Amino acid sequence: MTKPNGPVLFDLENEDLSHGPSDAPPVPDVGAPAPEGRAMQTAAVWASRKRSGLVRLFWGLVVAIIGVVISVSVWDFASGLTSRFPLLGYGFAMLAGAFVVVLLVMCLRELAALSRLRRIDRIRSMAEAARANDDLVQARVTTATLTRLYTARKDTAWGRARMVELGSEQFDAAALLGLAEAELLGPLDAAATREVETAARHVATVTALVPLALADVVAALTANLRMIRRVSEIYGGRAGTIGSWRLARAVMTHLVATGAVAVGDDLIGSITGGGLLSKLSRRFGEGLVNGALTARVGVAAMEICRPLPFVSAKRPSVTGLVRRALTGLFGIGRKGE
Repeated sequence: MTKPNGPVLFDLENEDLSHGPSDAPPVPDVGAPAPEGRAMQTAAVWASRKRSGLVRLFWGLVVAIIGVVISVSVWDFASGLTSRFPLLGYGFAMLAGAFVVVLLVMCLRELAALSRLRRIDRIRSMAEAARANDDLVQARVTTATLTRLYTARKDTAWGRARMVELGSEQFDAAALLGLAEAELLGPLDAAATREVETAARHVATVTALVPLALADVVAALTANLRMIRRVSEIYGGRAGTIGSWRLARAVMTHLVATGAVAVGDDLIGSITGGGLLSKLSRRFGEGLVNGALTARVGVAAMEICRPLPFVSAKRPSVTGLVRRALTGLFGIGRKGE
């Protein structure tokens, strides 16, 4: 068979020419690893790592030695300055005394913050016992304690009024605790959810736009610590520095132990329905996965910081949080995607 000489003609009469190069399917990234949220996984491992007793003893001794050296040096400096220039020496002594007073106030605030966290833990334990034993008396004591916890909060004024109005009409422990969940904790759940969405959006954006090594890990860890502290404050914990770190360790340890920081098909599907990550660059995909993992951390923080466990009220869905937080980010959720 001989090949025809001359141009080859193609019949385009039935072809759709309305599409351009931008409508072509993306070139598959063969061999590239899927986004796995490395920044959030690393941050979770760092935060949940438990130091051994020997390491804690070492750092305790280091802090004690440094404290003694600084105290003796300040005392010698103040004594020498007073002997040479009495007026300056007395002024420096007053400054040092003011510093010590401020330090003591900070320590008292940390102790008060830890006391508030323990109070919330006690309320949760009382609620769980009252529900398990169907003890109406203990349930009333629990709700009364919870109401006193929020006495100074303006955002709970309506809920406290509803508890006074309807609480006496409840003759079942589960119903009374369910009323407290709906009326007292409902607005706080909404506020905590908004904080989690904000943190997830922030972590996703920073991870996608900051290509520096370890910068995304630091950003993710900082954003999650701030989120956990804000969630604690919303529920009445108002944790200090030490309390916030203890909460963060508790949350991250729980997530690492249960494998919730691992990226699975359910997490990928919750972000994009399973197909959009292939249309994004790997960096954007990492940002989305880190944002989704932050949402998981936020839900765990809500469960730990909430005075009452999620029973009558529905626990926030990680899928819903991720979709609301990341809608419009990098084009997700826009019309036509």
